[in-house]
Parts: sequence; C-alpha cells; structure tokens
Amino acid sequence: MQIAKVRGTVSSTQKDPSLRGVKLLLLQLVDENGNLLQEYEVAADNVGAGVDEWVLVSRGSAARQVLGSEQRPLDAAVVAIIDTIYVEDRLIYSKKDQDR
Repeated sequence: MQIAKVRGTVSSTQKDPSLRGVKLLLLQLVDENGNLLQEYEVAADNVGAGVDEWVLVSRGSAARQVLGSEQRPLDAAVVAIIDTIYVEDRLIYSKKDQDR
C-alpha cells in the first residue's frame, strides 16, 4: 500500500461499463516523512474520501480484491482514510490537525 493525498476528482462520460458509478480520485503520493512527491495516480474510491484527505491506496491485483471490484479494470483503489501516522514516535500526519 501507498500513502497519498487526495488532490481532486476525475470524471469521464465515456468509460468501461464496469466503471459506471465508481468515483475516481486524483491522488498525489506521499513519502515516509509526509512530503508530497511529484507522482500522481488515479484510483477508485471505495471509502468516500474527499479532497485534501490522506488515504491508503492499494495497487495492482490487490486493488481488485475489494468487494465489488473483482471484475473492474482497476490498478489502484483507495481502501482507507488515514487518521494519524507515526514514524518512530514522531507524528507525521494527523487528520484532526488538518481540519483546522
């Protein structure tokens, strides 16, 4: 899994029929220190994440293990909204602090 920040949404009127009704998010990847990387990715949203929230992204065949996504052509899926991240007893991210 990878940590990412939701930067926006992606919409498409023409797509594979299995993707109808699937919310797509534009994500910016985050490193282990909480720094935004210059890498972006589009992922299906399975948890109702919003812009500026930090999320966990599952990739590859694991993205299709989400219930209901087994037959969808997905490479990435948001599987969790992050509340906090600690690395070696140091707070890297807190959703509570971002909401202010």
